Amino acid sequence: MPGCFKKTLFALASLISFVSFILIVVAMGTPKWMTGKILCKTGAELVNATDPELVKFIGEIYYGLFRGGKIRQCGLGGRRSKFTIFPHMVKKLNTGLHVMIIMFLCVAIFFSLVSFGFCILNAIKVPYRAINGPAGACLWNFLAGGFVVLAVTSFMAAVKLHHLTERIANFRENVFRFVILEEQFEDCFWICVASATAHAVNLLLIAISGIHFPKIKTKTEEVNVTAEDIMY
Repeated sequence: MPGCFKKTLFALASLISFVSFILIVVAMGTPKWMTGKILCKTGAELVNATDPELVKFIGEIYYGLFRGGKIRQCGLGGRRSKFTIFPHMVKKLNTGLHVMIIMFLCVAIFFSLVSFGFCILNAIKVPYRAINGPAGACLWNFLAGGFVVLAVTSFMAAVKLHHLTERIANFRENVFRFVILEEQFEDCFWICVASATAHAVNLLLIAISGIHFPKIKTKTEEVNVTAEDIMY
């Protein structure tokens, strides 16, 4: 049976792995990975809008991995609309990269659950095989965190290098052209970053569990029995 200290560390690691699993699932299902402000360039150019008037042509956009929405401002008031990435919009995006992001997160979910199981196993007993012990728990946490990092990096590449926000904003816009004024990563993106950080913390906890701390020995006082003690 593992010691109390080791049990506590692996129990905490299993909890962190499960929390990471929940975080990834929530992030995938929420359409708030990115938000931004979009300018209706065509409308602004038609009326030759100056700086104070440009406010009437600045809308908003938000999206996640599967759906999103935007507010179009083309001089006639805001028009709200919602959209889904699959099955139509994905054809206008970098399909391979977008699908890879989703696959990376799905694999990370799987490895998070495996990591959770291995940490529970090590908290209950000392596995006979080394791969089932701390080495295996380290491996699964490393893979889970690594795939989350790949997903986050790929999403950043899609936004910055492949102009993901601009492509989504101009989807099925035949008359008006939108340009991106500003964009920023939102909660769901940072939730994935937190998930990767959680697995890094797990690696640290597992490493600490392998440290053998010296046992504190208490000195026992020697009892000197004299002849007088025997007499009494």
